[in-house]
Amino acid sequence: MTIWIDGDACPRVIKEVLFRAADKRQIEMVLVANKPISVPRSHFIRTLQVGAGADVADAEIVRLLVAGDLVVTADIPLASLVIEKGGVALDPRGEIFTVENIGARLSMRNFMEELRNNGVETGGPASFGQGDRQAFANQLDRELTRALKK
Repeated sequence: MTIWIDGDACPRVIKEVLFRAADKRQIEMVLVANKPISVPRSHFIRTLQVGAGADVADAEIVRLLVAGDLVVTADIPLASLVIEKGGVALDPRGEIFTVENIGARLSMRNFMEELRNNGVETGGPASFGQGDRQAFANQLDRELTRALKK
């Protein structure tokens, strides 16, 4: 199993949780981004820098992941592609995207994008808080425990 991180948008506090988990459980983790990202020295953590451009990092994650890999992303279209390829997609706020919920999440995302494109102010996501960090850490632990039992 490899943990793939959509590195450009992942909050720093979530990266720190992931760094500790990768080292503790000795799981390969790759942060994919279009800019350099600082990571701690580890045999299990590395970065992969891709070219600039919309969705370049997403495309590389999808190209490299295999069924059973975990992808951490808030990008709903990426999460959908991960699920199609047999991976597990985990939002930095702790939500697991599934076959059952990804369609509704994509529809809502597309609806909100359409509103924004028509000039409607939709606001952004809520501030990232300690509860989000804890929800992510708990869900990550459950997913890693499940995956490593296989």
